[in-house]
Formats: sequence, structure tokens, C-alpha cells
Amino acid sequence: MNYQYSFEKLDVWQNTRKFVVNIYKLTAKYPNTEKFGIVSQMQRAAVSICSNIAEGSSRSSLKEQVRFIEIAYGSALEIYCQLTISLDLNYITETEFQEMNILLKEITNQLNAFKNSQLRRLQQIK
Repeated sequence: MNYQYSFEKLDVWQNTRKFVVNIYKLTAKYPNTEKFGIVSQMQRAAVSICSNIAEGSSRSSLKEQVRFIEIAYGSALEIYCQLTISLDLNYITETEFQEMNILLKEITNQLNAFKNSQLRRLQQIK
């Protein structure tokens, strides 16, 4: 029997893992001059979403858990900005931008729902 951490059961975490893979595949075609620029930033921000969901789940207080969800959300918005800049620089096509944006919107909606759920739990405790 394989042990599974609680965050691994979350749809948002699973979707974010897939999103990270998509970001890595997308940025693999960027110019080499961007390897330590926007490519690195996008990859780190994508991994940050996933990592903050996981790290937040380890916190004992709901208030701390919410804070990590907020950090993950901020990283998602950072990627939106970076995708927009990538489109402006013609590193990605409009179609690629839209495809990634659809995935990103799903993740941000899930993060908002997760945060609101945790906030409701926090209110019930008070």
C-alpha cells in the first residue's frame, strides 16, 4: 500500500503538476538567451504553485494554510504576466497563450475555491 499525502488528493494540486509539465514543454522552445531569464522565472513560478499547495497542507493552522494558498495564487498570476510578455515577444503563439491561459484560469478558480473553503472552516472554529 502506497502512502499518499493529503495534498496529493486535491484536484488543484494534480492539475498544477500537469501545468508545470506544460510550462516546461512550452519554455523548451524559447531562445537560449532566455534560459536564465523568463524561462527560469516561469518554471520556478509554476513549481511554486504546486509546492505552496503541498507546503500549506502541512501547516496546523487554517490561517497558515490560507496564506500558502494565497502565495500559490500569486505565483499563478506571475505566470499569467510572463505568458503575456512571452506573447508580446513572439516566443509563443496566440493559440499557445490561450491554451495555457485556460489551464491557468482553472487552477486559479480552484485555488480560490480551496481558499474560500478553508476560510469557511476557519469561521466555523471561531
